Amino acid sequence: MNNKAIELGLENTHFVTPHGLDEEEHYTTAYELAKLTNYALKNNTFYKIVKTQKHTININGNVKELSNTNELLGSLNGVYGVKTGFTNGANRCLVTACKRNNLDIISVVLGCDTKKDRGQDSTNLINYIFENFQKVNIKEIIKKDFKNWNKNYKKNFEVNKGIDSDMNLILREEQIPYNEITINKNMIDKINTSISFESFFEAPLQKETTIGTMDVLLDKEKLFSVEIINKNTIYKKNIVYYIKYFMENYCKYF
Repeated sequence: MNNKAIELGLENTHFVTPHGLDEEEHYTTAYELAKLTNYALKNNTFYKIVKTQKHTININGNVKELSNTNELLGSLNGVYGVKTGFTNGANRCLVTACKRNNLDIISVVLGCDTKKDRGQDSTNLINYIFENFQKVNIKEIIKKDFKNWNKNYKKNFEVNKGIDSDMNLILREEQIPYNEITINKNMIDKINTSISFESFFEAPLQKETTIGTMDVLLDKEKLFSVEIINKNTIYKKNIVYYIKYFMENYCKYF
């Protein structure tokens, strides 16, 4: 279990027992419980179990109905899991997965005094998120801004002694770490891009040479950077080029 925690990057999680009862060196955080839950939900068996409200089993001919202890399952819109918890040290805890439209979230509430408190706190937290946050396609914003910049600045480049200066500029899209981000609705207008670039180069200019960088910003804080590259090779003028140029432009006068 601890090896899996290390694998998942859970730096503030440590397991002592498999059952989770109170131990001094058995600990985690709300954030890392959310990360662990996100990983666990990718397992289809786990996913099916935590979203099941009731299940009937048969033990030696005795029929017994099991009920999920997650009080939000079936009562709060979009909830499909995940796990309740209680120990004397941790008090009432609840990890909840909820999806509405295209937004899928995990909330974690720890240390509540009562079952009612954990349910109400979780409900308030979940409703707040769906009311105030939305998913934004940041890749579309990046591509649109780059297209506008490329259209306005394409003629500003010079390749000294190059056959031409006609660059075919593209983004290294594989450097975009995610297509979408979920942010507060008030922050959407604060998503910006900033481009820095070199405008003068010496021939030959090899294809995929980095000529600049696009920084993606959220309220002036840099989220990540994407390189701008020249897709085609621009060759250096040589004797063949000059002879051809002379023949095409001067021989007609003789």
